[in-house]
Order: sequence, then C-alpha cells, then structure tokens
Amino acid sequence: MRKNRKTARARNSSPDADWLARSLAAVWHPCTQMQQHAAQGADALPLIPIERGEGAWLYDFSGNRYLDGVSSWWVNLFGHANPRINAALKTQLETLEHVMLAGFTHRPAIELAERLRALTDGVLGHAFYASDGASATEIALKMSFHYWKNHGKAQKNRFLCLSGSYHGETIGALAVTDVALFRDAYAPLTRAADTVPCPDARLARADETAADVARRAAQCLEAKLTTESEHIAALILEPLVQGAAGMVMYDPEYLRLARALCDRCQVHLICDEIAVGCGRTGTFFAHEQANIRPDLLCLSKGISGGYLPLSIVLCRDEIFQAFYDERTTRGFLHSHSYTGNPLACRAALATLDIFRQDDVLRANIERARKLYAALAPVAQHENVRHLRQRGMILAFDVATDDPAFPRRFYRAALENAVLTRPLGNTIYLMPPYILDDEEIAHLGAAVQRALFTTCGKK
Repeated sequence: MRKNRKTARARNSSPDADWLARSLAAVWHPCTQMQQHAAQGADALPLIPIERGEGAWLYDFSGNRYLDGVSSWWVNLFGHANPRINAALKTQLETLEHVMLAGFTHRPAIELAERLRALTDGVLGHAFYASDGASATEIALKMSFHYWKNHGKAQKNRFLCLSGSYHGETIGALAVTDVALFRDAYAPLTRAADTVPCPDARLARADETAADVARRAAQCLEAKLTTESEHIAALILEPLVQGAAGMVMYDPEYLRLARALCDRCQVHLICDEIAVGCGRTGTFFAHEQANIRPDLLCLSKGISGGYLPLSIVLCRDEIFQAFYDERTTRGFLHSHSYTGNPLACRAALATLDIFRQDDVLRANIERARKLYAALAPVAQHENVRHLRQRGMILAFDVATDDPAFPRRFYRAALENAVLTRPLGNTIYLMPPYILDDEEIAHLGAAVQRALFTTCGKK
C-alpha cells in the first residue's frame, strides 16, 4: 500500500521532467486538450513519462510506480511485460514479422481464426482482420450494408445504435457513436445513425428490476424495427456495458429480446465487444450471458493482451457466402497494409493460451468478488451513486458540480500510486486479471483516498 516516494515538486528536477518537456514539444496526445498538460496548478492534467511496466505496475523514470487500474485503456489483460506473451513474440520475430494477407496467408492468422471460431461454437466462422476498434466497427457496418446490397436490398442502408453508444472516432464509426463530445465536433462529416433507448439499469423505477428496464427499452426497439426495418441494415450495440458513456450497465434480457427482434425483422445484430470481450464481463464474450450469438462480432483491445494493435470482425457463414462470387464488385472491399500481422496474431494466440492454461474466467470470479469488497466502502460516501459491477468492471458515479472533478480525481489517484481515467463524473476500475490480494487492497484504498481528497471525507 505504499505511496509514491517523490512529490510533484521533486519530479520537477527528475529525469521525468526532461521527458515530459520533450513529449509536450513533439507528441500530440489522443483525446486530450494539450493545454491542460502544459498548465500549472489546479487545472493541470499531469502527463507521466513511463519508462517500463511490470505486472500490474507502471514505473516512471524516477522510480515512482502506479498500479494500472484501467489496463492502459482497457487493453492489458495479463500484466505488462508478461513472460509468456514475450516469449511467443520473440519466437515469432525469428520466423515471420509480416506478410501481406492479400494473396498470402500464414500460420498465426489461420490458427487465431480457427480458435475464435471454436469459441463461438462454430457460429461465427470467418475472421476479417484489421488494426483497431474503430476499423472493426466500420468493417462490420460495411459488411452489413454490402450483404443487403448483394441480396438486392440496397435500400437497407441505415443503422441503429443505443443512446449513449460509443463505437470509435473515425468518420464511419462516429456515425454510430452517440457520445456528444465525440459526435458533435464532426457531425457535418457523418451520416448519423438512428438511436433507440439504452436499457441503463440505473433508470429502474422503485418497483422495477434491471430486467424490467431492458424490456421497456426493447419495446422501443420493437416499434422502430417494425416500422422501419425495410431501411435498416443492422443494430450495433456494446453488450452489457457501454464503456465511454460512463460504464452504463444493463441486463442480458435486452440482448435476448434484441436478437429475437432482429431475426424477425431481418436486421443484422452487431455486437461490439471491443472493450467488453475477452473476459471483461465474466464470460469470454459478453453476449454469451444472454445465450445468443450475433451476426457480426467486433473484437480488439484485450485480444492481443495489450501488446499490439489488432482487431477482428467475426461473421456468420451466410454473410461470408453473400460475397463469395466471381465478380470483384460483389467481394468485400476493405484492406490495410498490416491486416492480420503475424506478430499481433501471435500475441493474441498467447493470450488465448493463458486463458485456457490458467482457467482465467473461473479465477476471475473470486478476483471480482474481492475487488468489489475493496471498493464497497465508497458507497457510504454521500456523493457516491450507483456502485455497480459486471465481472471485472466496477464503477460508481460522483454527484458534484465541479467541472474539474475528473482531473482532480486523476491527480489524487496518481498521488496514491494508481492510474485511473475518470469518464466525466464516473469513476471506474478495469484492472488486469493478475492482481493479488495486496494489489486489490491497494487499489481499493487508493480510490477511497482520492475520493476523500476531491470530495471531502463524508
């Protein structure tokens, strides 16, 4: 439970200061107002130069360490510098670093596609490789549209998404993203999808359960599909947890009803499991908790263990067959130079090996229980609302009118040796799957101290 050894003042003369200055001068950081990194005082957003990672910890150049409470943007599953993933990559480096996947193929891409197919019980039998989550979203949308076009239904070119949904920040992905911060700035460039209500469990009335909220939201979906399915290609959603919207959690009943409605109305169901897949919600795929399979499944982030950029779209055989033709124009038109990179695929295979060899999903049941117990005391704070959990994702909302709260909490957590990244007034934890009891206790205590620092001890 140690705190960082050096104060912010001491770091001003440390090796970190030099790297910080160089980064501010040369690197444009993502999703960041750069002026906040350069600011001083209460409005500053600390920029921490990281020298190395080991296990669940990140170390700066001065030796301070930070427990990675958000898995470095939700990607790291089994710790930094994981020996088994390192070994797999070193072996692959000696064999094949990259080859184009157009006209060529290779072992890691084949084996990974086969293993993912098996994990879906053979239902999603074809894998299309890309580099990042937003690309996977765009691929799934294009596949759905082009499928209907190849079937003579080009008018099915609209998409549905849930209110508050987030599916990426490229132009195509922004069309199905309903987070104002990302959507509004580039709205003139997009062809926005229609939204239907999110089954947010926090909306439950006094006499309702989360499943009741799901059924209410599904009624709105039914009304939309019944009247407009002739023009709707697909419904895209984040199963069980909407990440960027503030870790919005909902009941699996909505997925069951959405699957049935999509079947009835001939609309594809796209499950965006970029953030919630790979065990985050307690099952390997989040949609499994509803006992369904989507038509298209997007994976990224954790699939490579947090090592290399990789995304995958899995699809049903009937979608693949719609493109299987002599005519090039009926083929799926999408590519990028690093599609199916062997190193990234090998990292993903090593990640799947760890899941199997360590029985990770079973172990995470107990780890998730301990994480909730460590965080539970924050629910007693008068500013805290809706402490919630789905598998290895925990979150709570903080009632405050302070616009600087996210930055203040972020700084306070760093001072307590924990990396967090608040989503507005929502604090969440999404740590690697390797935390021991001491690290879990440290994480819970650090979040409590950061809350007391920013909101007072009440």
